[in-house]
Amino acid sequence: MQLFNELKTLGQQHIKADKKAGERVPSGLWIACPKCHQSLYHKDLGIYQVCPNCEYGFRITARERISWLVDDFSELDADMCTTDPLHFPDYKKKLEKARVNTKLNDSILTAIATIQDKKFGLGIMDPNFIMGSMGSVTGEKITRLFEKATSEKLPVVLFTASGGARMQEGIFSLMQMAKISAAIKRHSDEGLFYLTILTDPTTGGVTASFAMQGDLILSEPRVLIGFAGKRVIEQTIHQKVPNNLQDAETVLEHGFIDAIVQRRELKKKIAWLLNIHEKGDS
Repeated sequence: MQLFNELKTLGQQHIKADKKAGERVPSGLWIACPKCHQSLYHKDLGIYQVCPNCEYGFRITARERISWLVDDFSELDADMCTTDPLHFPDYKKKLEKARVNTKLNDSILTAIATIQDKKFGLGIMDPNFIMGSMGSVTGEKITRLFEKATSEKLPVVLFTASGGARMQEGIFSLMQMAKISAAIKRHSDEGLFYLTILTDPTTGGVTASFAMQGDLILSEPRVLIGFAGKRVIEQTIHQKVPNNLQDAETVLEHGFIDAIVQRRELKKKIAWLLNIHEKGDS
């Protein structure tokens, strides 16, 4: 009986030792791809944070994207901060957390940037800032970007990533759709080039306005693109819809976007398109 108790005690010690060892293993070493569900070692994603199995581009911050996208940039309106116009519960806390996580004051980074000596207006929405939602400051920064690009005769490249309008700002958020669209129209009337690049996810009021108003519309692979979510669609039409209904590949097949470009090829593709535009103007 004594020997049995000793063995049991040793077994318990072994289990406890294993648990403590597990606690010392860093988290985040292995990541599951949300599209192909493959388990991936985090270093295998590389600088571009792309699944090597299905080419899905993981959601990254605007500052992570700009670090490899451009040769140089000068940020615009970096100090603009969102207020709380509706005194929405806990909204200020959400804003502060998002600012810490993204190092941005709102859900978009705007800049005048260069790639291979080609100068252009650049906007990058950040899906980590309250899911890239479009608030009043988001709309104002994009509008100012187009106004500056129009006055300086520059093309605009805009990366979209959004869950749509920001509900915490109500009608102030929805008004940005019309305001941005008007600025895009003035930019277009000057014969200037506008390129949109859709990243995961691009939905809601962003899809219903400036995301789909580009002269050319590109997308990264496996991006979720749509207006309403799959569940809302099914509840509205009382029918099941395919799981891939809002995948970029399906959207391309039905003619709503022009091409799908892998993330590692984006810088080269943008430079090529800007060069074509420049030659077309001369």
